[in-house]
Amino acid sequence: MSDINKDINLVDAPDGVSGAGFFATSLEKVIGLARKNSLWPLPFATSCCGIEYMATMGANYDISRFGSERPSFSPRQADILMVMGTIAKKMGPVVKQVYEQMSEPRWVIAVGACASSGGIFDTYSVLQGIDRIVPVDVYVPGCPPRPEQILDGLMRVQDLAENESLRRRNSPEYQALLASYNIK
Repeated sequence: MSDINKDINLVDAPDGVSGAGFFATSLEKVIGLARKNSLWPLPFATSCCGIEYMATMGANYDISRFGSERPSFSPRQADILMVMGTIAKKMGPVVKQVYEQMSEPRWVIAVGACASSGGIFDTYSVLQGIDRIVPVDVYVPGCPPRPEQILDGLMRVQDLAENESLRRRNSPEYQALLASYNIK
């Protein structure tokens, strides 16, 4: 029985005070820990980066280890907008609308060269990076990026979710950032 328990990894407890039969920490740290381990991605995949994302859902990479086993195809139930692949300028308003429909807190990952900078498609019809229409929290490089890179990007968002102040989304700086993108 003790050999089975050696293989189980538990999440580290947040900083706090512990004693016989109790543990005390701040509410902000508990919420950060809960957010970190229950992020639901909304995959917005338009090309080859989407195939690499699908590989992260398989047994070899297992995105469910990070609490993201439930991809949400409804923006109202998603925490992370994962934009993967080439985004045409006609798709820009759709990406922005999906972002606006997501509830706070929300994060954005630009997966691959096309979503980050337009990739090799420097044409009139391709958006040269989704950061022109929505704020991006994490960029995942590659063309297409390996599943390990996508998981690393997810872990960077987990770090943001765990350490973000509960009041950051109400700060004047954050409101100014959204206003710079014409997002209400």
